[in-house]
Amino acid sequence: MLTIRAMRLSDYDSVLALWSAAPGVRGLESRDEIARILERNPDLSPLAFHQPAAGAAVLVGAMLACHDGRRGYLYHLAVDPAYRRQGIARKLVEQGLAGLAREGISRCSIYLIDTNVEGRAFWTSLGFRLRDDLVLMAIDLPQSG
Repeated sequence: MLTIRAMRLSDYDSVLALWSAAPGVRGLESRDEIARILERNPDLSPLAFHQPAAGAAVLVGAMLACHDGRRGYLYHLAVDPAYRRQGIARKLVEQGLAGLAREGISRCSIYLIDTNVEGRAFWTSLGFRLRDDLVLMAIDLPQSG
């Protein structure tokens, strides 16, 4: 049986392990960064758990969902390889998008490594489209403390 619920900070270690093993997931956030995301965007980042007939539930999928008050963003979608091709990623995305819509967010974007062909096909199948009119630029800010 599959259960989906919102990420909690107590899930951090198991989520980080899943993300670390996933191809194409880079730039993983620290515990403090995840805490800030979850605090500012409560109940938006879904996790998927497989519940065997006997034993504890096992984390099999995770995704961050957040917004800036205007636009939504999805990050780090990952599903354990043993559980892929079962619709889990789609369910996580649907859950994240529904949460963003409840918050009044009308558009959602993702960042995708340009060589991630499988990921590009997945997101396209969900209706996401490539924006060829934009260029992503970034700068690292000095951290205090």
